[in-house]
Amino acid sequence: MTKNIKYSILLFACTISALASFAQRDTTKKQSIDITSSYKPVLRNAVKINLSATQLVADTAKVKMNYTVPAQNLFYTYQPIPLRPLALQANDSLQLGVRNYLKIGIGNYSTPFLKAGLSFGDGKTSLINVYGDYISSKGKIKYQDYSKLNVKATGSYFTGQNEVYGGVGLSLHDNYLYGYDHGLHSFTKTDLLQRFQDFSLNAGVRNSNTNDLGINYNPSLSVDVFTSQNKLSENNVIVNIPFDKKFDESFSAEISATADITSYKTKNLLLDNITIKNNVFQVTPVLTYTAPMYTIHGGLTPTYSNKKFVLLPNIYGEMRLSEKKFLVQAGFVGKIIKNTYKNLSAINPYILPVTDQLNTRETELYGGIKSTVGKHFNFSAKAGLVHFNDFAFFVNDTLTDEKGFIISNDKNVNALRLHADMSYINQDKFTITGGVTFNGYTDMQNNAAAYGTVPIEITASMRWWAFDKVLLKSDLFVFGGGPYLLKDNVTKNLKGAADLSVGAEFVINKNFSAWADINNLLNNKYERWHRYETYGLNFLGGIIMKF
Repeated sequence: MTKNIKYSILLFACTISALASFAQRDTTKKQSIDITSSYKPVLRNAVKINLSATQLVADTAKVKMNYTVPAQNLFYTYQPIPLRPLALQANDSLQLGVRNYLKIGIGNYSTPFLKAGLSFGDGKTSLINVYGDYISSKGKIKYQDYSKLNVKATGSYFTGQNEVYGGVGLSLHDNYLYGYDHGLHSFTKTDLLQRFQDFSLNAGVRNSNTNDLGINYNPSLSVDVFTSQNKLSENNVIVNIPFDKKFDESFSAEISATADITSYKTKNLLLDNITIKNNVFQVTPVLTYTAPMYTIHGGLTPTYSNKKFVLLPNIYGEMRLSEKKFLVQAGFVGKIIKNTYKNLSAINPYILPVTDQLNTRETELYGGIKSTVGKHFNFSAKAGLVHFNDFAFFVNDTLTDEKGFIISNDKNVNALRLHADMSYINQDKFTITGGVTFNGYTDMQNNAAAYGTVPIEITASMRWWAFDKVLLKSDLFVFGGGPYLLKDNVTKNLKGAADLSVGAEFVINKNFSAWADINNLLNNKYERWHRYETYGLNFLGGIIMKF
């Protein structure tokens, strides 16, 4: 009891002491509180911004795509084919993708036919192609015979930047001058033989890829020896050096220098033999500007033809109308047609040895249109005013028996030339082409008419793979008769004619095919050259071996 009282008195005294102390504190003095902490504030690194893709809103609007699909053309739309006095035409189907083939056949008029092609090399570093063909026939008219043999080899060697190429060829063509009055004259077959032999060589080098200077080149050399047995010989050398450079997408330039040298000499003429030099030298600079809607080619061609200087125009261009595939073309161009005996005999194989060689100068002012309709149809049309100097006309030798032809040059000839062609080509399945050419010769000074020319010519052809293994074809040639000269300076016109041919090829397997041709289906024995009647209906047939 006494102990509890003591604890109570002590607790009371402490309480009173604390209250007294609080009552005596100075409140006028400011108080401060010190806080001690180990925390240090740190600025956080910036967070990298991440862009998250969001799905695009679908565009349901129909977009118009303006683009041009090129026509699926595998062949040239039009190729003029010269009419020959012998209508027999052998089948010449394309050997696409075939490196080696042999084509043989036989027909009426005692006609054997042979054609072959061989290819060697890998096509990457070297390539050699060898071609050959032979055909001959015997007509119903006495000495209405002919034969043709052609052999040619070409080769190329490819380096990293260039292609070195060359070729050699030999041809033997036999014709007979049977176009005389057989009741008045009598000749032996040897007297009438017109045998042409042509041996040719050529070589050149061209760049496969454009060099660092952007210049393309293709210099070449060709040598030709042309002879007619015991009558004449003609040697020809052609050197051509062309260069071209494309500066940008719009502007390009090219230049070429050509030397065409010919030596002609006759043999066994009744009078003195003749030696002729026929040389042509040309330099052809051309500038080309190409814009989206038009293209212009401009240049002049200084030319020396047999020591006579002429300046030939070389200006032409095309312009596109709006966005359509329709082009307008125009030009003023000129060229030299070299009247060598080889070139003249290719037109008329019944030509006699010439006593002079005057080259023809041709200048033409023309305009025309061409267009592509859809993917397969093409057409073009052109009209031109042409002027000729020393034009070569073929005239019957009226001083003798009229069986041969001589050349009559006319100093000035004007002509209206109209040409149109069309084609429908559906890849290699179906092809049809056609063309028409009109030549109206006027203002002759040295000749009464345009002897030996064709005033109008129409050509057409069709190739159709009717089935997977059957090829059908047809060719049509229609021409108007040109004027010819009789004795006493009488001029008459030949009759026009139409020559229709049909043919077929049947694929037996991958190595063998059968073929047949029927030529001059209308049996029209027309005359392309006066006194030289062509064969009538004739046919050929045989097989093709591919290996």
